[in-house]
Amino acid sequence: MIITLKDGSKKEYAEAKSVIDIAYDISEGLARAACAGEVNGEVVDLRTVLDSDCELNILTARDEKGLAVLRHTASHVMAQAVQNLYPNAKVAIGPSIDTGFYYDFDHEPFSRDDLDAIEKEMKKIIKKGAKIERFTKSREDAIAYFKEKNEPYKVELIEDLPEGEEISFYSQGDWTDLCAGPHLMSVKGIKAFKLLSSSSAYWRGSEKNAMLTRIYGTAYATKDELKEHLEQMEEAKRRDHNKLGREMKIFTTVDVIGQGLPLIMPNGVIMMQELQRWIEDEETKRGYVRTKTPLMAKSDLYKISGHWDHYKDGMFVLGDEEKDKEVYALRPMTCPFQYYVYKAEQHSYRDLPIRLGETSTLFRNEDSGEMHGLTRVRQFTISEGHLIVRPDQMVKEFKDCIALAQYCLQVLGVEEDVTYHLSKWDPANKEKYIGEPEVWEETEGHIRQMLEELNIPFTEDVGEAAFYGPKLDVNVQPAVGNEITLSTCQLDFCLPAKFNLSYIDRDGEKKTPVVLHRAILGSLDRFMAYILEETKGNLPTWLAPVQVRVMPVKTDDDSLNAYAKEICDALKANKVRVDLDDRSEKLGYRMREGQIQKVPYLLVVGFNEKDERTVSFRLHGEKKTTVLPLDEFVEKLDTEIKGKLRTHIGM
Repeated sequence: MIITLKDGSKKEYAEAKSVIDIAYDISEGLARAACAGEVNGEVVDLRTVLDSDCELNILTARDEKGLAVLRHTASHVMAQAVQNLYPNAKVAIGPSIDTGFYYDFDHEPFSRDDLDAIEKEMKKIIKKGAKIERFTKSREDAIAYFKEKNEPYKVELIEDLPEGEEISFYSQGDWTDLCAGPHLMSVKGIKAFKLLSSSSAYWRGSEKNAMLTRIYGTAYATKDELKEHLEQMEEAKRRDHNKLGREMKIFTTVDVIGQGLPLIMPNGVIMMQELQRWIEDEETKRGYVRTKTPLMAKSDLYKISGHWDHYKDGMFVLGDEEKDKEVYALRPMTCPFQYYVYKAEQHSYRDLPIRLGETSTLFRNEDSGEMHGLTRVRQFTISEGHLIVRPDQMVKEFKDCIALAQYCLQVLGVEEDVTYHLSKWDPANKEKYIGEPEVWEETEGHIRQMLEELNIPFTEDVGEAAFYGPKLDVNVQPAVGNEITLSTCQLDFCLPAKFNLSYIDRDGEKKTPVVLHRAILGSLDRFMAYILEETKGNLPTWLAPVQVRVMPVKTDDDSLNAYAKEICDALKANKVRVDLDDRSEKLGYRMREGQIQKVPYLLVVGFNEKDERTVSFRLHGEKKTTVLPLDEFVEKLDTEIKGKLRTHIGM
């Protein structure tokens, strides 16, 4: 038997060997650190016996897949601890996730004190150091086993398994769980963990099922790694747009309205309007014309586009196809609507390109478990564009879309933090897409060539295309969390033909145009979440709901109040968003409140400022005070706001 290792070296054995034995043969240190093995691409237990030629990679907690095994084992230790302390708790499922692990229980919610007690019990279990053993049972025996233990969720899982499926169990001491694995060799391998929170979760993610209690935790190979992760979590809390958005009165949510349907507050509306005006003005400069189309349409429209067949589950359908003469659906996109704007009249080759823009409200039926603040919602606002172009115009227009995206990223100051992705179809799942394979390959080739011509480094992501065409995704790395897509541009040869889009070419013949779908800032809601977290709420002045706050030192002095009002009037004349805080509260209190609300400029009006016609201001987060003549301050602030500068006066 020849074992080919990750580095290409080979080990030859005359008899079968377990993965852990091979790990020891390579290095004792590697064996001690090992979490699992990867055999021909499949992650397996270290106890797995190999008896034929294969490729083997020994996984440690430094490997993503190895860390997942460690965390999965930690979830089992946690479940055992819960049932030790709360014998009536019923277990459901407990997988590893990107940030750690969770386990669901049929039990009342757990408090922070409860989680601390469970952690202590976990440490006791780990200290005992029970070996983890794997075994299998027949379907009948497995069901009987869990019925005897009164574990209905495990019984349901087994009953839903296909006939003939191997049913495996893992035991650690006197506690056993249904699990496909893999797991560590012993609970002793759990060295650094933390239980983070408890929340509610529907069994199997369905609102029709029982509500369970979920415990989230995380685990790492070392305490230092755990400490670093917990510090990152604390930073994430400080940046969390859900927290900042409510503190700054940007948005709120109400249970009676529904998940994924945030209320945008007046301050949030100001942000959204600023973003909308900015992108619409930039589009106008580049020859876009604007449309306004309905929020819903008959199912007939979505059947033509393919959304009915490929995206219906993600749509809000109004009506019953079996009962109603007409069935409608709220729109998840704008493109088919704008196609009919184009089709309202016949176009010549001279008319193209036609660039249609619309700030649209869209609706997508996201799963309830995926709802999160402004980043995952069921109703959102997006600045979409659809360019109808001749084939010979396609390259230039696509490059111009990229240039617009890059310009916006530069204004925002994140141009160095982006990655470019060619999102391709998956030939192995052709049923997910429309169009012929050769069209997909050709279209992907066009985008690839354009990116190469622009010297833009990019990765290719299989299976990430829209169902009707490949796309370029411009992703940004937030300060906390995973990459998000800010800009996207899709190349579409399929839908123009489906909608019979045409133009009269030079030869007098009807030809089918190409369509470019693009969204430069993506969802405005999601972008607001991103910028709140990226800046910790310290928004650039042009985007801040309140840009300047004016505060008289003494609010009972008429002369100071008059000068404070004069400052406000001068700023308002320049369209600066300014408010006057002349409450009877102490100045220190008003200053602290302005800092909490993250107002960029706090102006203090005293007798010196009044007499000398100056302003004395402090930037958010700064202790330094700067004094400028009133006219100079107004002029410099105007330049900062209109130029969407990232630096402030006095910095």
